[in-house]
Order: sequence, then structure tokens, then C-alpha cells
Amino acid sequence: MSNTIRTNDELSSLQDIAKELIDSYGSDDELYFPKINLPTRAHDFTELSLLQELMFPRHWIGSIDKDRTYKKLLELFNIISTVVDRRKALEIMNKIIPLRLIIKTDVEAAYAGDPAAKDYTDIIRTYPYMTAVMIQRFAKILYDNNIPTYPRELTELAHKITGIDIHPGAKIGKYFFIDHGTGVVIGETCEIGKWCRIYQGVTLGVLHFEKDKDNPAIIQKGYKRHPTIGDNVVIGAGAKILGPITIGSHVNIGANSWIQEDIPDNTTVFIAEHPKLVKKSK
Repeated sequence: MSNTIRTNDELSSLQDIAKELIDSYGSDDELYFPKINLPTRAHDFTELSLLQELMFPRHWIGSIDKDRTYKKLLELFNIISTVVDRRKALEIMNKIIPLRLIIKTDVEAAYAGDPAAKDYTDIIRTYPYMTAVMIQRFAKILYDNNIPTYPRELTELAHKITGIDIHPGAKIGKYFFIDHGTGVVIGETCEIGKWCRIYQGVTLGVLHFEKDKDNPAIIQKGYKRHPTIGDNVVIGAGAKILGPITIGSHVNIGANSWIQEDIPDNTTVFIAEHPKLVKKSK
């Protein structure tokens, strides 16, 4: 499949998307304006550098440039059109602006939920979860279009960079924040509501695997095996939430908790007795 654009309709569609994207930058409030100049960063991970610039050009190249925005959209389109046909690639490109809007909510969630966040620039430029979540949300668009392998490749590249492992199939609501992030694992069939915050070492994973009925030597595919998390949930560092269980809304899960059963709304769960320290003289 060629990645060379041949039709005026494709060019026109991408120009329309570029104009709409430029308009979306204009609607940003002042919190999205960097207070200092910062150097550009080169990446071997092309899709990451393209998404960073398209989502937040002020923070990655220092300005908004209409021609450059169009060029970067074209570059991303060409990459996607090596994987799917052009019609499907244009459908995916039309989701770039909604993608930007939801990623902005993630920035706002980080600022609201982390006392160490000095400003939006701090979050966009330095927080590992921004890389992981931005790539996952883009990969989810590809995953939902039944594109094999490529979405997983993107999230694994983000995993390599950040230490945060989010499957492209995971459904994540608005205003999502992962603080610190190292060692976080979020499985394929996980669903997360809005305004959720999780910390390093959290696993939203599988408790056990089902065997395929027709071939017991193979693990069953395509069934719900990860938790569903409600709205306004905080999950402390090292917590393990396992299996197709439901965690209600407005729930706090304490650090290092092991959860394998449903938790109702408005509940706090924590380890009742922590191990006691023993001091021994030499």
C-alpha cells in the first residue's frame, strides 16, 4: 500500500483538519501558554513527536505555524495510510481534534491532583504519564478500528520510554491522571471512569485466565477479564485490582491493597494491619 497522497480530496480534507486544529489552539486559555522558552526534542519514536507537536505546539516548538501543522498532519496521515486504506486513514485523522480535547482534560487532572505540578508546561513537557496516555488514547482510536498489531506496537514503545504499560484496548475516561507512574499496568478490557487518579506500581489486571473450550491448551481470547473502575476513584501506590470486578464511584483504594471483589460506591478500602517493624540490636 503506497503512502503517497494522490488526490486533491485528501489534501483538502487534511487542510480542513489543520485549520480546525489551528482554531482549537486559539481557544486555549492562558494556562496553555508556556512561561519560558524550551528546546525542541528529537525522538526516534516518530508518532510521539508528531502527536506532541500537534497536541501542544507552543510547548514543543514554541509557536503555532499553519504550514507546519498541515505538514505534520500530512506526515501522520502518510504513516497511518501505510497500515490502512486512505479512506480509513482520513477517518482516523478526523479524530485528532477530539483527541486533543480529551488530552487537555488529562493535563487539567494532573494540575488539579498533584501539588508538585507548577503549571501546565511542567506537566506536558516532563510527566511520563502524558506520553503514555497520549499514545494510548491515539492507539485506542486505531484499536477501535480493528487495526491489528500497530496499536499495541505504539503502546509498547510508550511503555519502553515511560515504564507505564497501558493496553490500547483499555477504555479510559476524561480527566485521567497517573502520578509518578513507574510499574503501572492497565489491561486490555479495563474500563476507567472520569476523574480517576492512580499511583506508581498499580495493576489493573487479570486474576486468572479461562481456557478455550475447544482447545484447553490455549488461553481463551476476547472476554472481559480486567476491572471496571467508576468515576472519582483514587488508587494508591502498589495496589492490585484483579479480575472482571467493579469498583464503584468515589472510592479510595489504599496503597498495596489486593482487591478481587466488587467495591461499592463511596467506600474506602485499605490494609487494616500493616506489618510491624522489629528493631534488633547488632
